[in-house]
Amino acid sequence: MDFLYSTALTVHLLVGAALIGLVLLQHGKGADMGAAFGSGASGSLFGASGSANFLSRVTAVLAAVFFLTSLGLTYLATTKPKAAASVMDRAAPTPAPTAPAVPSVPDGSKAKDVPK
Repeated sequence: MDFLYSTALTVHLLVGAALIGLVLLQHGKGADMGAAFGSGASGSLFGASGSANFLSRVTAVLAAVFFLTSLGLTYLATTKPKAAASVMDRAAPTPAPTAPAVPSVPDGSKAKDVPK
């Protein structure tokens, strides 16, 4: 269970970092006006509009993976067996002490006559 949790956490962190990077790479809505006046977007690796579609699709896939790993980590964290918090919690419980047995009074004794 610990290996699965560690793996899911690692994937979650890597996807989160990639998601941040992809969002920062994308053009904003105001960047289209600059591209219309010849900022060189048509000479990019994916073409004039290819990078926007590719980056937005990859971002959507990474967002879905991020969401699923979040749910998976939540499930794994809540189903872990609860560990003992201290040494005293791990110690075996000891039975409660019993009261000492009251000795029986012999018939000829004067112990019955002593006021209590």
